[in-house]
Amino acid sequence: MSASGGSISAKKKPGVFYGVGVGPGDAELMTLKAARLIGAAQVLAYPALPGRASLAREIAAGVLPEAVEELRIEVPMTAERAPAQAAYDTSAARIAAVLESGRDVVFLCEGDPLFYGSFMYLQARLAGRFCTEVVPGVASPMAGAAAAGLPLAARDEVFSVLPATLDDAALRARLALCDSAVIMKVGRHLPRLRALLESMELAARAQYVERASMASQVIRPLAEAPADAPYFSLILVVKGADPWL
Repeated sequence: MSASGGSISAKKKPGVFYGVGVGPGDAELMTLKAARLIGAAQVLAYPALPGRASLAREIAAGVLPEAVEELRIEVPMTAERAPAQAAYDTSAARIAAVLESGRDVVFLCEGDPLFYGSFMYLQARLAGRFCTEVVPGVASPMAGAAAAGLPLAARDEVFSVLPATLDDAALRARLALCDSAVIMKVGRHLPRLRALLESMELAARAQYVERASMASQVIRPLAEAPADAPYFSLILVVKGADPWL
């Protein structure tokens, strides 16, 4: 009680910002912890391209609570960084308002939150003011390797993750230094990547994987890959003859 007889209102404890990896597409690849947090959430946030459904939400649809509040985070996918940065600024402010009210926010992330994930940009904006926790998820390189039956690294081998957006010179230099690699974000870069790997005599050791672990999954030798590849596609390159023996 205050000296005047009135009650003293306690300040609400801020909510926790969870970055939860839901895996590459197969809902059964979500971790038990991810499913538990999602199922108990009051507020869910998830990334989506403008005007399109959220893959992260689709993966987690089977465990979403009925009365959950949803925050759709639209992030434009453009080469220019300014539009995405502005979207993250706006989204961080929306999430902060919920956290300040004392409610937790569970942010759904395709694959793993800290592996090419949108969560990391929001975490950078919010971690200084709020408690953040990360729940790791199965990333697409692991799902792709499992689907293709290709070991990624053995003993003292070096495995590299390379974005297809690197130029040919950078990709060539990095591929020369590793024993195996996964090239991410293939999409429209597929013809260029195929030509590059052929010039390095690595095309025969490359597997194309599209939408790893999803019902529409495609696995083919790089030579038989389609002319047009979606964003959710990757190329696995294993340079050694039998690296797992």
